[in-house]
Parts: sequence; C-alpha cells; structure tokens
Amino acid sequence: MQSPLFAHTEQQSSERYTVQNPQLLRVSLTGSDAVLARKGAMVAYQGLMEFDGEYQSSSQRNARARTGEGLDLMRCTGQGTVYFANLAQYIHVVDVDHAGMTVDSAYVLALDSSLHTEVIAVDSQYGISGTGKYQLNITGSGKVALMTSGQPLMLQVTPDKYVNADADAIVAWSSSLRVQMQAQTHSSGVMRRRGNTGEGWELSFLGEGFALVQPSEVMPPQHAQIGQGIRGQYGVGSQNQNQNNAWN
Repeated sequence: MQSPLFAHTEQQSSERYTVQNPQLLRVSLTGSDAVLARKGAMVAYQGLMEFDGEYQSSSQRNARARTGEGLDLMRCTGQGTVYFANLAQYIHVVDVDHAGMTVDSAYVLALDSSLHTEVIAVDSQYGISGTGKYQLNITGSGKVALMTSGQPLMLQVTPDKYVNADADAIVAWSSSLRVQMQAQTHSSGVMRRRGNTGEGWELSFLGEGFALVQPSEVMPPQHAQIGQGIRGQYGVGSQNQNQNNAWN
C-alpha cells in the first residue's frame, strides 16, 4: 500500500515529552514513572500500559465542587509510548520551575505526576468573565502539556513592560506575576461592552514572567451590573489586585 499518509510516522526522540505534530503529544514511559493526563485523551499507545482514574483527596473534591476548577485526570503507567490529543487543539510543552505557573484547568492536557496542583483565587471579590473566579496553580519541578485553540502568543512581562490581555483569551501566566482585573468600559453601570468595540474584560500582568494568550476567546456576559453576590459572579466590578490566596 502506498500513500502520502506514510510521511506521518512517529517521531524518534529520547525526550519524555515530544510534540508528534502540532496537535498530538507523544509521551515515553520507562516503567518506573507515571504521567497524569486528561481523562479520555489517549488516542494510541505502544507497549504495556495501564490507565487508572487518578485519586482525588477530599479537599480536592471539595474545592472542585465549590469553585468548578480542577482536573479530571487518569494515571498512565507502564513501559512504552502513549499518544494524547484533545479536539485537535495545538499542544505546547512547558517546563515548570520553582516560580510556578497559573493556568485554567481546561487547557491542561497532561503533566508529570510529581507536580503539585492547587486551586487559588485569582480575584477574591469579583469573578472574571471567561477565566472564572478560580484558577489552578501548578508548582514543583516537571513538565506540563498545555492546549490552545490555534497558535498562541507568548508575551514577556518585565517591571518596565506590563502586559494586558483579554480575560477570555488568556491561557496561563507565571504565578509570580501580580494580576489586576478591570472592565474595559468608561461607564460605572457596565450595561454593555465599551461602545461598539466588542471588548469586555482585561487582565493586567505586572512583575517578571510570562503571559500566554491564544487566538480565541469566549463571549462573556454582556448584560450585568456592578454588585456582589450573583452579580459579582458574572465578573462585573472595579479593578482589583490578585492576592494569590489559596482556596480553602
């Protein structure tokens, strides 16, 4: 049999994580380690592999129930090669160091089992449209495979060069950054988006680190008013600063 399809053979690499193609991740396991992956993300494997549901502590289950933020993971062990993908999204491998990374759990495809995850409050008073009121903080030393809708933009943040990003397009950022949220409007009522620009909410990042943005965004609510309680859950409010406080 002959076909141009045979040009799409597996990548040969000694690395643990290899981007097989922009939308497919290849992970090599040696039998003594494990990788945690989004449930249902396995598309193929070679060798002897086992897939089990990842245990969640009571505090993790409670945080997930209260905030809606968290990871539904499976633990993959064995010796061989396993391939992961999700809805043909673009895949990017990130090395997490001591500084840590904050990310929306919806964009996590796989990560090393040695990493620690914790739900944190991005904004303690008002929800943030699109990204939600809580995010996932990843700390430790290891690799994380992130997903984006389309090819992303990595923005460097420095003390003399802060970055603004649409709250519905931001994927991840350095946990060391200070984050401020503000509505893109001149009206205190925030009855609609700013004029006829179609823009809603933005996050400002200050400090030293990075901010990862994807070329896609979710339409946030357009009819809400300033307030706490149920109104606050719709991400309407004045500028506030991220306290990076852990949920408990």
